[in-house]
Amino acid sequence: MKFKLFKDRKGKADQAKNNKFVKLGREIYVQARKGGPNPDANFGLKTAIANARQINMPVDNIERAIKKASGNSDNVEYDEIYYEGYGPGGVAIMVKCLTDNRNRTAADVRSIFNKLGGNMGESGCVSYMFDQKGMLIIDREKYEDLDEDTLMLQAIEAGAEDVITNDDSFEVLTHPHEFETIKRLLEEEDLEFSSSEVRWIPQNTIDVEGENAEKLLRMMDIFEDNDDVQDVYTNFEISEDEIERIG
Repeated sequence: MKFKLFKDRKGKADQAKNNKFVKLGREIYVQARKGGPNPDANFGLKTAIANARQINMPVDNIERAIKKASGNSDNVEYDEIYYEGYGPGGVAIMVKCLTDNRNRTAADVRSIFNKLGGNMGESGCVSYMFDQKGMLIIDREKYEDLDEDTLMLQAIEAGAEDVITNDDSFEVLTHPHEFETIKRLLEEEDLEFSSSEVRWIPQNTIDVEGENAEKLLRMMDIFEDNDDVQDVYTNFEISEDEIERIG
């Protein structure tokens, strides 16, 4: 499912941008706590900072999150938790959270599932339908002279598993353990990424429309508004025509 379509629907709103700043600020904090404040020696932090810069997150916000992690004066610790469940039409949904209060987050996620015709299940109930992959996204507008064959050759030589061509982007897929190495090798080829992350990719997708599509889009919006939710992975597809119909 092209989750970016949902993000694009809200991307023009200031509140949506603020939500992204909060989420990436939390990710930067966690990565700095985990591997230290120096991005040159902490790949996770370096990647989080790069993603923050792609959405024009203020430098002050980035530095504040790193400084907060280094001092940790408030003793805040975030846990990474995945919640799994089913949405309308039986589609599979995985919700990645960073939280300082497991009880609050579990209750919030369960409520979102229930309100929109889904249900939260046990750990492992849908994750077997996904594969974890590194994903490096290249904006095609930025590289007008870069063709698919050239990128494919560069990516495969670097150790990537596949390159997917979309109208506006290239997606380089990697094994999660090779993600860091391949990203660095492609950066040495003067490639920049609009997004780089390890995420869960569905093995198969389900087309949805009508009322189920409306409920699922609403569910994605509410998940995105929740500060504890870092990302949502699903196995459904909604056509652009259907998204336009819903509005």
